[in-house]
Amino acid sequence: MIKVGIIVGSTRPGRNAEAVAQWVHDLAVKRGDAEYELVDLKDYTLGNLDEPQHPAAGNYAHEHTRQWAAKIASFDAFVFVTPEYNHSIPGSLKNAVDFLYAEWTNKAAGFVGCGVGGAVQAVGHLRDVLSNVGVATVQQQVALSIFTDFENMTAFKPAAVHEDKLGVLLDQVLAWGGALRPLRAA
Repeated sequence: MIKVGIIVGSTRPGRNAEAVAQWVHDLAVKRGDAEYELVDLKDYTLGNLDEPQHPAAGNYAHEHTRQWAAKIASFDAFVFVTPEYNHSIPGSLKNAVDFLYAEWTNKAAGFVGCGVGGAVQAVGHLRDVLSNVGVATVQQQVALSIFTDFENMTAFKPAAVHEDKLGVLLDQVLAWGGALRPLRAA
């Protein structure tokens, strides 16, 4: 069975991404077609990238990096839930990606963005970042507006259409995650 990590891409106090990631997880689990797990960056004390060697070497000096690497290595695919800060991804998410290399490679990812314009610029940047560590990204994405999918910009109340989009996204992530499995085994 494919194992999918749903990554909460923000550590900011009062973040909306946590509620969105929980929504993704709850809907995904109901499908019964894969193993889904929430992964919250707040649970990993990564700090700023502090590994002396390049991540491609896979020789991690710090326990926090080894724990992060083991978690990411355990997945076949990912759904990133990211807000948009200043037209890009949060620094904590970029940093978390930069800590590793092989643990990301030959896996699939989809995106759920939340922000003023549905975080489409942030998702575009994240696609570019992930392509450099060998992640295949799927076409479908969910773009949630802080104005229409959140009450008072805080209480998550997604429009019903987003459930269908999330279903397509998950279908694509599972298909690509499975298709890339032989490359990960090589």
